[in-house]
Amino acid sequence: MKLAFVSAATAEARKARAVLAKRYGHVTPAKAEVIVALGGDGFMLETLHRYIGESAPIYGMNRGTVGFMLNEFRQQGLLERIAAAERVVLHPLRMMAETVRGRAVEALAINEVSLLRESRQAAKIRISIDERVRLKELICDGVMVCTPAGSTAYNLSAHGTIIPLGSQILGLTPISAFRPRHWRGALLPAKAEVMFEALEPVKRPISATADFTEVRDIKRVYVAEERKVTLNLLFDPEHNLEERILAEQFFG
Repeated sequence: MKLAFVSAATAEARKARAVLAKRYGHVTPAKAEVIVALGGDGFMLETLHRYIGESAPIYGMNRGTVGFMLNEFRQQGLLERIAAAERVVLHPLRMMAETVRGRAVEALAINEVSLLRESRQAAKIRISIDERVRLKELICDGVMVCTPAGSTAYNLSAHGTIIPLGSQILGLTPISAFRPRHWRGALLPAKAEVMFEALEPVKRPISATADFTEVRDIKRVYVAEERKVTLNLLFDPEHNLEERILAEQFFG
């Protein structure tokens, strides 16, 4: 099995990469059958973005802090673990943002697309689903659309719903909503197309971020699942991502 080892910049991750590459051999990611990512959840997200066009699945091992999207790190039996691993298929979100100056920016998000106020002024946002206005005015710090895989990240910290993998659902979650005060968000079918419109975009500037790509002073943002892009992750059966997401809902 041809493996490519990539690592975060930390000393621990780089040491692990050197040890594993010596033990199992190493090829470039373009020639690999499996890409092994060594780091934390942030680095795993970076790796998924960096090799989004590659056909090789990604098997992560935790050399970071939380490691929610990674397997346990062990030097022994790596080839056997990869052979027995379960595959998880993810589709990212595509963000199409338009700024107040007419600039258009597209980006993919594996976790979420989030809108946030840029100043002391609360954001005012209109939300449409499939070209139908569902919320005329949301006054808030921000709002986001997340994938099931991203539902345990920023979405969870904003008190959004955790979404099981394979549910064909996206999460729509407000961030510190002021009006409507008790609106907690919504669950949307994966095929839904979401449009956010900034109300008073000059007085109340808003930024939009798709994972790592930030666009400031937006006028409107379209978000939809990009089914043409497929991401393949590998997990040990005992560390299956679907089980982790389910278990997270019972975590105190």
